[in-house]
Amino acid sequence: MSKLGVLGLGSFSTLFYIKELNALYNKKHGGFSTCPFTMLNINFDAINNLLPNTSNHLDNLVLNPLNKLAQLNVHSIIVPNITLHETLDRLNIPSNIIHPVTQTIIKLKDDNHRHVTVFGSLYTMQSNYISSAFKSHHISVLQPSEEDRLIIENLRVVIYNGTETTEQLATFRSLIAKYTQNGAVVFACTELSVAYNNQNNLVYDMARIQINTAIYEL
Repeated sequence: MSKLGVLGLGSFSTLFYIKELNALYNKKHGGFSTCPFTMLNINFDAINNLLPNTSNHLDNLVLNPLNKLAQLNVHSIIVPNITLHETLDRLNIPSNIIHPVTQTIIKLKDDNHRHVTVFGSLYTMQSNYISSAFKSHHISVLQPSEEDRLIIENLRVVIYNGTETTEQLATFRSLIAKYTQNGAVVFACTELSVAYNNQNNLVYDMARIQINTAIYEL
């Protein structure tokens, strides 16, 4: 049986991933089943202070705990932070990393989507990391307008702080409706995953795609 490893990175995102892992595993296996995984929880503060940029210092901070987790005989590892995967791509990890970008590309191609808009942090929406990966698979990336990028960034912050309003969430849903007219919308931020739990076949949530892949392998 495959054994899942989880790298614990701050309570907000990690608790969301744990909750979703348990819910999907229970849906798959029924009864009172909960997802069997091994978690190595680390102090996220030092890592977060270096994000979103890659660096040798950040490489070293991440590599050691991932190697420790791999030594616990896990078959695959899930890391509950989309931005950190840009650093993971630079490292040689002896276990399979369930990669949100790679898995999302697979799903988009399976569903024949060739145009997407990425919703995430301001850095993510303006950087080349995700867009270059998509473009290498002939998926074009459309950018939200500058005004909409700022709205999404502000929403991400207030969701993290737990201060979002119903009006802000309604605006978020309106932005999703607006940009799904041009193709698929991809969430690349856990805060947005928390804020949106609707079923929409034009919305691709990287966090939930990671989680679904992990449960499929168990």
